[in-house]
Amino acid sequence: MDIQEQERQRRAREVAASVIGGGIVGPEDVGIELLGGMTNRNYLVNVNGRTYVVRIPGEGTEEYLDRKADGQAAQITSDLGVNAHLVHYDTAAGVQITKFIENGKTMNADLFQDPDAVRRAALSFRKLHTSGAKFHNRFDEKVIAQEYLDMLRSKGARFPDGYERVQSEADAIREVLAATCGELAPCHNDPAPENLVDTGERVHILDWEFGGNNDPFWDLADLSVETGFTEEQDRILLEAYLGRPPKESEYGRIVLHKALVFLLWTLWGVIQETNKNPRPAYHFASFWDYAMDRFTRCQKIMNADNFRGLVEVVRTGG
Repeated sequence: MDIQEQERQRRAREVAASVIGGGIVGPEDVGIELLGGMTNRNYLVNVNGRTYVVRIPGEGTEEYLDRKADGQAAQITSDLGVNAHLVHYDTAAGVQITKFIENGKTMNADLFQDPDAVRRAALSFRKLHTSGAKFHNRFDEKVIAQEYLDMLRSKGARFPDGYERVQSEADAIREVLAATCGELAPCHNDPAPENLVDTGERVHILDWEFGGNNDPFWDLADLSVETGFTEEQDRILLEAYLGRPPKESEYGRIVLHKALVFLLWTLWGVIQETNKNPRPAYHFASFWDYAMDRFTRCQKIMNADNFRGLVEVVRTGG
């Protein structure tokens, strides 16, 4: 265990002892186990026989995350029953404690081969999106991408060749999506499968650092992107979410958002590479490889023979 990990575990033990143990239990009495996390570190802690999850934020996350918005989204979704039950949130430190979800499985692509799991995820997102809740902030991927670009330029970071050109070309997609978007809804905006826990009865959606009001189809597209859904899985997701077979314009909306999802998370990968995050995403050797994969897949969607047709279908609502 390196020094940084020792320090993170020390912090997790201390906050668990203070918040959950009420100061009666010492940090040395807190059982702890690393659960994982790409940027943050999540720890399963045991205090007097009760289990919780403590999140310790990763290095550099304060540069691009709004902790006030994160805390508000975590509380709202906890109250809705979509999130795990929130026990403690420290806005200044970004430290969070939630109750451990008993009998839950952290999702992955293999578990999502079960169509019923896809449907349960769809229903959880529908519950969130139709709740009437409003988050503290707006998640606007173009604004966020510009903030990321400015930050990375200030650090002299490298970018994939042609990135800014593709960002400019994506404006046509954004215009169509904005013109045909209904009311913005509270969205997670980063539904990677490891942020979803399935009990077999419902799917809980965790880690609300990117939470903000957005087009709800972004969440569906992002889940599809991060889990590697097939077109068949996309249609199962959409049908369960809508409560009816989707129109082609609704399926097309997913595809258009996928291109923008890949484009934004390209920059997120560059940020992790620049900040020397030691834990590469998924199976990639480095975050640069992750970023290049996202950028390549964005271009593949935008250069596909049927892409212009999908843009027009979304534009006309067909």
